[in-house]
Amino acid sequence: MTAGCAVAARRLTKHFGRGTGLLRAVDEVDLEVHAGESVAIVGASGCGKSTLLRLLGGLDLPTSGEVLIAGERVDRLSRRDRARLRRRAIGFVFQEFHLVPELTAAENVELPVLLAGGSAIGARKAAIRLLDRMGAADLAGRRPAALSGGERQKVAIARALVNEPLVVLADEPTGSLDSAATTEVLRLFGDLRTGGQTLVVVTHEGRVAGTSDRLVTMRDGALVSEARLTVGPAGGTGLGALAGLVGPAGLADPAGLAGRAEGDGAR
Repeated sequence: MTAGCAVAARRLTKHFGRGTGLLRAVDEVDLEVHAGESVAIVGASGCGKSTLLRLLGGLDLPTSGEVLIAGERVDRLSRRDRARLRRRAIGFVFQEFHLVPELTAAENVELPVLLAGGSAIGARKAAIRLLDRMGAADLAGRRPAALSGGERQKVAIARALVNEPLVVLADEPTGSLDSAATTEVLRLFGDLRTGGQTLVVVTHEGRVAGTSDRLVTMRDGALVSEARLTVGPAGGTGLGALAGLVGPAGLADPAGLAGRAEGDGAR
């Protein structure tokens, strides 16, 4: 793993079933994501994107291969130690939000701090600060049932950031959102990217991929190409450049991306 690498996979494999029913959900994937880098993983439904994200975050164990977070072998850790590492180093953003319905927005954001052993006062201060950063301070006392999809995702993103994780992993973060809410989440991801947060985002949407520094394409469990994007939110043109480039993989047409990226090639 090279210096400055936040997350890495080495010959990472995840199989389900056996014999003629064997499914290679992730097939010998090699990937490095450097600190402060934003990477979008794209591809057709069922190609292994979400499985790869769960492996990178230590939610699932691989059949073979290695996962490293800040140089530490996640796949060798016990279940308890993986949970501790996730609380300390990883923030998850899920398509379906996974907010606790009985808790208010502020209490949902506080929860990771409390689980990590932080104080209640410190947790509340961090939650209010992050909700304000998300433009959602007025939601602090409301429960998830009283929030729109975009508002729930703001709370989920704040929760993912509250422990200042090394990396944020987002699985189809706009898949349940309408166009207006998607636009708001894109703005938030653009702010995170320009602020130097390490991000790995699984997505079908070109607009979401356009907030990233690098675009990685999966097919049948394998990484088949990647492109270093030369435009993005910092330049004010990234979202427009990638929006609408839809091809057989369910998001980006490689031919359409060719004029907007450098270093595109098969792996």
